[in-house]
Amino acid sequence: MKSTATKFYATGALFALCGMIWGIVMSATQDHTLSPAHGHLNLIGFVVMTVFGTFYALSPGAAASRLAGIHYFLTLAAVLIIVPGIVMAISGSGETLAKIGSVLTLAAMALFAFLVLRHGVGTPRPRETA
Repeated sequence: MKSTATKFYATGALFALCGMIWGIVMSATQDHTLSPAHGHLNLIGFVVMTVFGTFYALSPGAAASRLAGIHYFLTLAAVLIIVPGIVMAISGSGETLAKIGSVLTLAAMALFAFLVLRHGVGTPRPRETA
């Protein structure tokens, strides 16, 4: 099983690649209508996920917690829902998915804040008692 930090970094890199390809397509077609969704993919999908990955790489105690896995899947779901939700909102297909994605993104950030406050940054993994 990959570490929590590795999951965040790898997923962030994949989202960055998708965002870059999408940006090239927008540039080639001269259609920047979906640039807000592209921006959210890059910001939340790459930047935020790699910031979270850095936290877990520096804080093995937090990375070892059960909440770290929940945090990863919550953040992944947030990106996978908010980006198409923004596309739908821009295209006039409704804003419900964007709203759900926004709430999931907020929840992921709130969980991150909780984990930082609970574990600190750079704290070692708790020692096992015999």
